[in-house]
Amino acid sequence: MSRVVVIGGGFGGMAAALRARAKGHDVTLLDRCPRLGGRAQVFEKEGFRHDAGPTVLTAPFLFDELFALFGKATADYVKIVPLPLWYRFRFDDGDTFDYGGGIEQTLAEIERIHPPDAAGYRALLEQSKKIYDVGFTKLADAPFHGFLFMLRQVPHLLRLGAYRTVWQMVSRCIKHDKIRQAFSIQPLLVGGNPFDTTSIYGLIHFLERAHGVHFAMGGTGALVDGLGQLMREQGIEVRLNTTVTSIEVDSGLVRAVRTADGERIEADHLVSNADPVHLYNALLPRTASKLSARLKARYSEQSMGLFVLYFGSARQYPDVAHHTIWMGPRYRELLNDIFHRKVLAKDFSIYLHRPTATDPSFAPQGCDSFYALVPVPNLTAGIDWAVEGPRLRDRVVAALGATILPGLAQAIRADFFMTPEDFATRYLSPAGAGFSIAPHFRQSAWFRFHNRGEGPRNLYLTGAGSHPGAGLPGVLCSAKVVDRLLPSAAAELARGRGQPEPLST
Repeated sequence: MSRVVVIGGGFGGMAAALRARAKGHDVTLLDRCPRLGGRAQVFEKEGFRHDAGPTVLTAPFLFDELFALFGKATADYVKIVPLPLWYRFRFDDGDTFDYGGGIEQTLAEIERIHPPDAAGYRALLEQSKKIYDVGFTKLADAPFHGFLFMLRQVPHLLRLGAYRTVWQMVSRCIKHDKIRQAFSIQPLLVGGNPFDTTSIYGLIHFLERAHGVHFAMGGTGALVDGLGQLMREQGIEVRLNTTVTSIEVDSGLVRAVRTADGERIEADHLVSNADPVHLYNALLPRTASKLSARLKARYSEQSMGLFVLYFGSARQYPDVAHHTIWMGPRYRELLNDIFHRKVLAKDFSIYLHRPTATDPSFAPQGCDSFYALVPVPNLTAGIDWAVEGPRLRDRVVAALGATILPGLAQAIRADFFMTPEDFATRYLSPAGAGFSIAPHFRQSAWFRFHNRGEGPRNLYLTGAGSHPGAGLPGVLCSAKVVDRLLPSAAAELARGRGQPEPLST
């Protein structure tokens, strides 16, 4: 039986490991964190629990596929529930916009703010469906390592207006600034600036409408635990607290990986769920990677950084939604500060997660659990987070206390925070980026890091930096691409062990 080694236990790595196991391979997964999940770690402090990573589930069928590979059902491992309200937007003037549920509920909210935009929303949804039908249904799990394949997609992408940004796409349909902001915010959930990100990511609107927004009871960590249990049941070896420091390559093939404690682990195939920039810059020998990979690793633009404040409260805030997008006084200008000027502005916007709105087990009785995520510049900005971290913490607490969490300064408990520096040290994320490389058009599809490694013939990439991109649906689809490329153990045995599947376009 051939051995597949997976570097990284994020959702992309776990999905790739399960798919490789379903194809008959012996699978070993290595991760440097103390538990599976990659950035989806779980933090607990003084009885308050926090999901550290993704909290929004928009395509649960992708998880169903993983369990179904082994004749299992997701519901036997974790309970996933639909949320009646997807996001509540809270604007600087105190106005709110509730998004989610049935389309009539969304239209009623739009009409309350600006009635003419109701028709525009229908047009936006129709355009999003067209992009979804191509960008997600047909291409999200298609290998993009062949340039000729990319050329064949160009006419489709042009017809869909992929050259436009998400903001331009939304603005063609929606006229009111608040609703424009609400419907252009989605790229930030995958690390992109709506004013730069290709409108292909506008498919998220229809993805949400088609499949809803869900939550795993017990949190994303419970979903990770379910996948971990499935891996153990299927005989996948998982080694945590294990950091890969180098990859051995000989005659164009990966032969083994070496860990920080000096262990050498042989591999017939290697799947990397590490950040591709780290993979090509720090793990692979320079002579083992192609010029295309080295250029991407050197010149790729990273996504923004994240400041995340985790805290509990000694009281409950029952009027606060599960997901709140707390908008600051500036939108385009703030994003320009974050992505282009690389300065830490005095104002900010916040994604506020209150899981206790759905699952009270996240906090002691009578209390709430929260995290407040603030997009910030990545480490290329040179910000001294030892100084600015505590200052930003205080500003966030004051802003929330003055608006939707009254009395927070007195009620806050067990708080701590992460900065881009923590992302760099904990997850080996280049520039401390929150979502690997940014989702510009010139860093998407064929221009993104390929799922077939650009170097050794038995190297494959999954995760946020590879095609199709960040976000749970993206990384799970990247594992589906790897599934297409990785030969089955039976096919490999027929050809001769250690001989990878021939290159294809």
